[in-house]
Amino acid sequence: MAKKQQNNPAKAEQKPEDAALAQLPKDIQEKLKSIKAKLEKFQKQVLEKFDKYIMGIALLPPPKEEMQAQQPEQKPAPVNKDAISVLVLVDDSDSRKMSKFELKDKLTVIVSSIAQEIDKNMVPQTIILSELWQNCYDAKYEMLQLIALSAPVYDNGMLQAIKIAEVHKTMVLKKFEKYIVSYVLAGSLVQGRATKTSDIDVWIVIDDTDVKKMTRAELKDKLRAIIIGMGIEAGDITGVQNKLNIQIYILTDFWDSLREANPIIFTLLRDGVPFYDRGIFMPWKQLLKMGKIKPSAEAIDMFMGSGEQMLRRVHLKIKDIGMEDIYYAILTPSQAALMLYGVPPPAPKETAELMKDIFVKKEGLLEEKFVKILERTINIRKDIEHGVKKDLSGKELDELLSDAEKFLKRIKRLFTQIEKIKEEEDMVNVYESIVTIIRDVLRMEGIEKVEDEEVVKIFEDELISQGKIPPKFLRVLNEIIKAKKDYDDKKLSKVEVEQVRKDAGNLIKFLVEYIQRKRGRELERAKIRVKHGERYGEIILLEDTAFIIHDIDHEEKELSKAKINPDGSLGTIQKSSLEELEKALTKVQIPPKVFIKEPIFEDLKRVFGKDVEVLVNY
Repeated sequence: MAKKQQNNPAKAEQKPEDAALAQLPKDIQEKLKSIKAKLEKFQKQVLEKFDKYIMGIALLPPPKEEMQAQQPEQKPAPVNKDAISVLVLVDDSDSRKMSKFELKDKLTVIVSSIAQEIDKNMVPQTIILSELWQNCYDAKYEMLQLIALSAPVYDNGMLQAIKIAEVHKTMVLKKFEKYIVSYVLAGSLVQGRATKTSDIDVWIVIDDTDVKKMTRAELKDKLRAIIIGMGIEAGDITGVQNKLNIQIYILTDFWDSLREANPIIFTLLRDGVPFYDRGIFMPWKQLLKMGKIKPSAEAIDMFMGSGEQMLRRVHLKIKDIGMEDIYYAILTPSQAALMLYGVPPPAPKETAELMKDIFVKKEGLLEEKFVKILERTINIRKDIEHGVKKDLSGKELDELLSDAEKFLKRIKRLFTQIEKIKEEEDMVNVYESIVTIIRDVLRMEGIEKVEDEEVVKIFEDELISQGKIPPKFLRVLNEIIKAKKDYDDKKLSKVEVEQVRKDAGNLIKFLVEYIQRKRGRELERAKIRVKHGERYGEIILLEDTAFIIHDIDHEEKELSKAKINPDGSLGTIQKSSLEELEKALTKVQIPPKVFIKEPIFEDLKRVFGKDVEVLVNY
């Protein structure tokens, strides 16, 4: 057999698509070869003329058998079955000399003429990228579905990204549509930095606000494993291998990151394109665009940079721009300084007073003369706006500009002072937060009191050595403790402080999820699951109270509660609610050891009926 393969290398190297073509009837083979040759010619001519603009060329599925008539008495005309539908995707991100739709119209005419010269039945459909993304913003996904069904002829990476993402999205929605809030394409592909080897970044936000039967961490882990598995399957279906990079967020985590204006979430909202959205992602995107979301350090830097940019404009067009830009050049960095300190963005009329109260009087970081520069500028601008001041002389503009430059130079130094204060606060908070949560974890393991100097050793002995927590987090803990000492000794740089904050965040997130999972497992031991008739019920034993769920599968759950008597039996049964159960669960810091005594089995019959069965290992 090996010898035969060596003697016939052409057969051994036959491509799968060629093998599939060989199985078709001769007339179909010839037709497909003819179409392929025409498409290659079309591709070559289009790329020669518009190479840098063309992102992809693809053969679209044949048109559906739809009959159209202009008037009732006319016979409907059938769709041209011989039509060769071709998609041409155009990158319009660098369009400067004409509007995007002028560019589209111009390219459409030229591309159509190229197609007509090759074959009268070739029907190109020219789509600009911004139009495709706008359809997604408007929740119109038909073009995505069409691309997913197309056969690429030329692709710089965008078509394969849309194809695998659309196939994967369809699979995810089919199984988990109830939980999926948004499915978003992000990363270099939508930022205009993509290459053929770029990863295809997708973000999926899962609604965990109505989770009752498991913790949020369990829901995230469970869905994440399945969704990533679907990503591999989508790669097999589309032939796009090892490219899909899937990020899963639960809605509560996403909201926390949004409130904190995490730069990663900012970037996702700014650049991301929703392939599916239940009305959550696009409002957030618009709010970010409107500047309604609390700025992060990234946004603060942008505010600060805007001051210098505006001052440059004043130098160039002082007579034309003048007062307005000087006003914003010092107002915006002032607001940025207050935001960096931790104050929400103030209104312009409140800014000077807050600067004086916080930085002059409270912290002693700023000289009052600089606040007076801000006050004078605000007042002059206000007088001009209200018509009190009719004219602004060149001399006054020169004075305002000179004062603004001094002000901006001083505000830069103020930023450094504020950052120093915040660094000190952050290092203390990071260290105290880590030690506190480790104490909480150790308390769940039965260790009540831990001295500060014993934290690392007990953490290693009880959690790391026993395989409950990965060893890398011991290294992180040691680095945080060392960083705290180095910072106190003034040996830690700003970059190192940021790294410590990031590492601490990862450790805290892992420990919180560890507590949630352990607490969830412990609570499972406090449950008695029963079957009565065709329904399943549950009793949750919490310290001195039992909560009874009569039908766990019913959407509107009927809940009761009863006191647990000393002999293990249940007292008087009263009506309860999910809210009362959740409140009771939050108060039980460490789930108790549950002892089931004989009298409760008689009570099960009283609650669920004589046909009740206790389920074991459910």
